[in-house]
Amino acid sequence: MKPLPLRHRSSCRFLALVLLLAGLPAHAVPLVITVTDEQGAPLADAVVAVQVKGTPPNAPAGASAELGQKNRRFTPSVLAVQTGTAVNFPNFDTVRHHVYSFSPIKTFELKLYAGTPAAPVVFDKPGIAVLGCNIHDAMTAYVRVVDTPYFARTDSAGRAQLELPAGDHQLQTWHALLGIDAVAPVQPLKVGSAPAAAAVKLNAKAP
Repeated sequence: MKPLPLRHRSSCRFLALVLLLAGLPAHAVPLVITVTDEQGAPLADAVVAVQVKGTPPNAPAGASAELGQKNRRFTPSVLAVQTGTAVNFPNFDTVRHHVYSFSPIKTFELKLYAGTPAAPVVFDKPGIAVLGCNIHDAMTAYVRVVDTPYFARTDSAGRAQLELPAGDHQLQTWHALLGIDAVAPVQPLKVGSAPAAAAVKLNAKAP
């Protein structure tokens, strides 16, 4: 069989590329979410999570994050991860720490240590884990575990940005001021083809 002329081969390659792209998901759309308290003041360290139909609830194999201790404080004080993420707890201080959590979603203890424990802690259930140090009572942190790959933590201006597919989704927002037992409010979220913004007002007051 004779090979196709060059112009025909180029056309075939172009058609294959079109068919391949047709099977890909829609492009991601930037969305800026602003979280405020009941008086309109911005809330830093709020965790926003968007439920998108068809996305896996668990993080991919090997997903990891870090929650360190420095100057006798947890850094960051709020960590957001997807279900199934392994979290390392490096100690950057010259004193030892004893990190623990008695929360139902994850109970663990990292007894008095320096450096980084060899084994990370895998957070395999969604929810909120409150962390403390058995040596330094003032140290507190939160791990917010979500069952979606679309999540972020707000900055000092109360803003977070996500890249989302277009469609009708659900936006859930949590902040430590709500408490660990409160149900995080959920609101509908419609994402079109252009960059957009969303606002969330929580029934909480910033200190």
